[in-house]
Amino acid sequence: MKLWHWMTLAFITLVGVLSAWLLLAYGALPRLWSSHEHKLIGERDQIISYTSQDIPADPINLRIKGSRESITCAFRRGGWTQADPLSLRSSIGIVSSIVLRRSYPAAPVSSLYFQDRSQDVAFEIDDGRTAQRRHHVRLWRVGPRDWMGAATFDRGVGLDLYTLQVTHHIGPDVDGERDRIGALLERSGGRYIGSQPSRLTPGVWHRNGGGDRYRTDGLIKSYALGPVAC
Repeated sequence: MKLWHWMTLAFITLVGVLSAWLLLAYGALPRLWSSHEHKLIGERDQIISYTSQDIPADPINLRIKGSRESITCAFRRGGWTQADPLSLRSSIGIVSSIVLRRSYPAAPVSSLYFQDRSQDVAFEIDDGRTAQRRHHVRLWRVGPRDWMGAATFDRGVGLDLYTLQVTHHIGPDVDGERDRIGALLERSGGRYIGSQPSRLTPGVWHRNGGGDRYRTDGLIKSYALGPVAC
């Protein structure tokens, strides 16, 4: 068989495999998981975030009492950047950052949901030259000066265990990420005011929406933050 026949066959095979993956990852599997997980929502009482398919996602492990302006200034003083909104342009930007090893300190984060709403704001700081590894936190406003947050560390990019979609994978030490942000808030004048249970079982392995394992002490730590000068 001539070389161009082999090349044509290889191209057709590649297109077929890619098409099958796209149909599964962004069509059939998300709908399957959404149907399966939606039936279990009423049985759960943990304080956690969810993916758009209703799969339990990153744990809620932080609470901040303060204005958006003060929170933004505290993170800015700590060297963190507010994440860009998720869009076609920002999605292309984060792919370029990872593939071409370019800096993108404001790379978007995926949408997770708490109380049926996507995060209101997210902050991040890279661990390296690109957006592949980064510390970040999503925050949901639950009151005029009351925010719930999910702090995690993105350790790399891969495929979602459940849907096969391309995603960041988080590290297992979510408590360490929570405490890192607590220290950042305290450096800006914030103070620790107590904790509440997330109702996640402490000391055992849990999985987030991408299938990544993590452990937690099951606590949501709360901080009060007054006015912060940028």
